[in-house]
Amino acid sequence: MLQPLAEVLRPKTLDEFIGQEHLVGKDSILRKLLVNAANGGRFPSLILWGPPGTGKTTLARIIAQELGSTFHEFSAVNASSKDIQEVIPGGSSLFTPVVFLDEIHRFNKAQQDKLLPHVERGDLIFIGATTENPSFEVIGPLLSRTRVLVLNQHSEGELEKILSRAIKHLGVKLEKDAHKFLIESANGDARVLLNVLEIAAQLSGEKITLSTVESALQKRQLSFDLRGEEYYNVISALHKSIRGSDPDAAIYWLARMLEAGQDPLYIARRLIRAAAEDVGMADPRALLVTNAVFEACNKIGMPECNVILAEAVVYLAKAPKSNALYTAYDEVKEDVHKYGNLSVPMHIRNAPTKLMKELGYGKNYDYHHSEAGEKKEGVDYLPEKLKNKKYVSGKLKK
Repeated sequence: MLQPLAEVLRPKTLDEFIGQEHLVGKDSILRKLLVNAANGGRFPSLILWGPPGTGKTTLARIIAQELGSTFHEFSAVNASSKDIQEVIPGGSSLFTPVVFLDEIHRFNKAQQDKLLPHVERGDLIFIGATTENPSFEVIGPLLSRTRVLVLNQHSEGELEKILSRAIKHLGVKLEKDAHKFLIESANGDARVLLNVLEIAAQLSGEKITLSTVESALQKRQLSFDLRGEEYYNVISALHKSIRGSDPDAAIYWLARMLEAGQDPLYIARRLIRAAAEDVGMADPRALLVTNAVFEACNKIGMPECNVILAEAVVYLAKAPKSNALYTAYDEVKEDVHKYGNLSVPMHIRNAPTKLMKELGYGKNYDYHHSEAGEKKEGVDYLPEKLKNKKYVSGKLKK
């Protein structure tokens, strides 16, 4: 049986690994830890935290290979703590296995508790992988006994290198527009990139066109975990964009939530809060507007209430009423689907935990309130790729 392209091209060494230079590059933490282990030191248990398709499983396999350890791979979707305990050797064993648990956030508290004594005694080198914030999804005692390593979404340059390697392996040619579209639509996920390329190659043979890539991709899905970290990041971004008097950023984050399936009434409640918290007596009508928006949304629901919510968001941030809202929301919606899940800028991410603060969440956030309702120069609330994009500014009536 033929292996998937992503598996065939999976890097076998740190030198083959593309991306995550802060973890695998020269003088990086992983290389130092491996050198220390080679000299008789102890390699720590790890939590690998990052978006899908960034190399968490690959890194775990490479680590086991570098350590010369047996590698046991599990997924929390279908494994139990008992399954893991069965591969842990007795106390007198000279061999310390590497036990990798993908999607550790799916293990409940009791299951995670059962791992604790083994991690603490060093019976195994535990490596957990998660797309969710460990602060919320991994129990404190286990978190304190592991090192959290953060993997970043792949840049377009890194995806270019991965794609070039795959094209050479398959012996295919990719038309220029198909190449560009595939890089953009992968949304930083190397696995998506390789899977779509493989399907496109099967559909078209040696020459791959844009239409073939589009057919292979189908519809890109926007991810928005209704309880995970991204949930708090996007809400934080919406609130802080309103507070920072940036209607363009505020309407963008609104669309990110709506297009991914967030309850419009939840957003309306957040806007009522923002009206009182960040507008207050500077414009008491804001509370009346947002309350009316909540009632309107409750009556007609989605998708019709998207423009009503957009009106409240822009009102709170800056603008007078304008017929630009309908067209502005459509422009935002188009960009949300075109660019996918662009990362929330670090300085406006919420940082409710010590770990998140140490990782730079909310660092140098400018707590800016403008009496005139003007956005402060030099402060960006939109993702880097949409920097200076104007959805609403300049279109509203003065």
